[in-house]
Formats: sequence, structure tokens, C-alpha cells
Amino acid sequence: MTTPVERTKAVVDTRDFLEMLANAEEVTIRGLLQTVAIGLLRHYPLNVDLDVSASAAPGIWAHPTAERPEGRATCTRVVRLFATRTDE
Repeated sequence: MTTPVERTKAVVDTRDFLEMLANAEEVTIRGLLQTVAIGLLRHYPLNVDLDVSASAAPGIWAHPTAERPEGRATCTRVVRLFATRTDE
């Protein structure tokens, strides 16, 4: 069973991943990943939205925690690995 903290972390981490893709200097599939990421981010909730949702529905959402720079480094490594494999 997914807890409110796990659910919120998944949403925040996914948003961070999409932001990283949207701001990437190098895109392997001629802008496809970046275009999709920008489209998804247009309506993706911000931490303030999650915070309001957590106050209104604490059984579904948890208040987001501070951003973790080490999480972004992990996403960057995954994207670089993916880019390397698809370019071969």
C-alpha cells in the first residue's frame, strides 16, 4: 500500500525529472523528450499545490519536503545512460 509520503515523493520526484528533461542541453530524440516534458510540466502540481492538497486531504497526500540535490544527480545519470544506449 502506498502511503501519503510515498505518493507525494513520487509526484515531486517525477516533476524534478521532467524539469531536468525540459531543461536538458542535449536531447537524443530530436527534441521529443524535451517537448513531452514541457507539455507535462505545464499542468504538473508545484510544491505549493501539494501542500494545499496535503492540508485538505492528509489521508491521500503528505506535505512535500525540501528539495534534495542528490536526487537530481541520480536522474541526470539515468538520462545520460539512456542517451548513451539509444545513440549507439
